[in-house]
Amino acid sequence: MTSQLQATDLSSVKPSKPWKPSKRDRIEILLTLFASVLISLLIVGIKGWKSGGGVGHVYFSGLTQMKGKLAYLAVFFITYLILDFTVSTIRRGTAAGKDAIFRALVTIATTIALFPIISILISAWMRGHKGLHLSLFSKDMHSSAFTDPITHGGLIHAILGTGVLVILSVLISVPLGVLTALYLTEIQGRFTRPIKFLVQAMSGVPSIVAGLFILAAIVYPLSKSFNGFEGSLALAILMIPTVARTSEEVLKLIPGDLREAGVALGGTQWRTVAMVVVPATRSGLITAIILGVARIAGETAPVVLLTGGADTINTNPFHGTIGSLPFYIWNGFLAGTPESVTRAWAAILVLLVLVLVLFSLARYLGSRKVGGK
Repeated sequence: MTSQLQATDLSSVKPSKPWKPSKRDRIEILLTLFASVLISLLIVGIKGWKSGGGVGHVYFSGLTQMKGKLAYLAVFFITYLILDFTVSTIRRGTAAGKDAIFRALVTIATTIALFPIISILISAWMRGHKGLHLSLFSKDMHSSAFTDPITHGGLIHAILGTGVLVILSVLISVPLGVLTALYLTEIQGRFTRPIKFLVQAMSGVPSIVAGLFILAAIVYPLSKSFNGFEGSLALAILMIPTVARTSEEVLKLIPGDLREAGVALGGTQWRTVAMVVVPATRSGLITAIILGVARIAGETAPVVLLTGGADTINTNPFHGTIGSLPFYIWNGFLAGTPESVTRAWAAILVLLVLVLVLFSLARYLGSRKVGGK
């Protein structure tokens, strides 16, 4: 009977979540935020605009001479830090007050880190959405100039050219990067340290250096002309370190028991690597490739130096100049007219969307378990 009562009592107990904020905690957070906003407005002031002329008009000048959005954000964060520390100390003690300080500092650091990214996205949308139209993705600039009205011409040649450059770069850099990572993790021969040093050093090479290297080593002495293949070679130089380092970290996550099991079943080292290790890291290697593509998709310096920047569709990377989104953006700003600048911002918006899609896909694949399906 006692055991039955105990079982009944245990079954009626609801699971608790002590880490979850209660209603009172939420109210305190809202009141703290509201008080921080109010104090910031009192210190910095409130600035508005007349509805007619658009001339600035200050409704409340504030208690200090500080002006602007940065001043308001600085005062808001400092005020929130002080209020949160005070409330937490009074309610829960000194330890909770210290925790509130570090929590607020982490929040401030995160906000500061996200602020430039959000500002770039907002600026690209505000200035680039005016240049979006249906013909943008179906026409090139063969019969149009950057100074023409926005509805004339498009950037399909730039999108296709960027795709060709990226595909060629992937075909060149992925085998080299993955094989380098396999050497560093599986073979670990006498050249492991020099290769690892070179890979890390290449990660910091400026893109203009890669472009100048191809220009001096191939264009001037050999080809004497510009084409997409030369641009892909420079982009591959930039992509190899990203693929190699990311693949190396993924391969390190594979437990050694899998390798030992493959060898114990009679497989050679390379057979074990090809049939056990690489399939187990499939999603991680795909993530490395996508990160490498996102790394080179917006590179401008090698593309401007080596591809020539055609205004018509050219999908042959070995003959003739080829267009690309970075070259299109560079030409738009170089023209300097309102129409050309709007075209450039529209291309920036398209490029940002492509890069964000690639990073989101890499994030999704990277969140999956190594070896999972």
